[in-house]
Amino acid sequence: MSHRKPKYTATRRLHLKAKLLKKAASMLVDESEERRQEKERFLKESFPQPQLSGLSVQELQNLCKDLHHKIDVVDEARYDMEAKVSKNEKEIESLKLKIIEVKGIRRPSLKRVKKSADDMLGQYTDGSKLTKPDFKVNLKTVKKEEEKREEVTDWRKNVEAMSGMEGRKKLFDAGQ
Repeated sequence: MSHRKPKYTATRRLHLKAKLLKKAASMLVDESEERRQEKERFLKESFPQPQLSGLSVQELQNLCKDLHHKIDVVDEARYDMEAKVSKNEKEIESLKLKIIEVKGIRRPSLKRVKKSADDMLGQYTDGSKLTKPDFKVNLKTVKKEEEKREEVTDWRKNVEAMSGMEGRKKLFDAGQ
């Protein structure tokens, strides 16, 4: 395999990339300025500045009423559009849920389990003749050690027995 030399060196490519980015940035700025000017032009053509000078009070009131009426119409249209959008969004959600219900929940594929020869033979024999295996047979048995317990007697009897000279004699004899 022969290695070809690149047409441009790394520094040259980096320089060209920087120039392209600068040009793109200037184009974006120009485009946004053009959009802003187009918007201003459209607004001036569609909605010219009202001439308020030289109008009487009655004409100003009529102009205000007309503007309020137009605002109400636009607000009603906006409300209707919002209601339609919310209704459509709810419908889309319900349809998504129906699609999920129709498709069903994906169940994971089951893994194959190897069967022993006894299990395979057990399938082909009569089920009434089969006995259930006793799993307890193979379990180890653990014997519990019985704890040495001292006899618990009534403490009152013990106190009576140890009282007096006889009880002291017993304690003395037990100490020797």
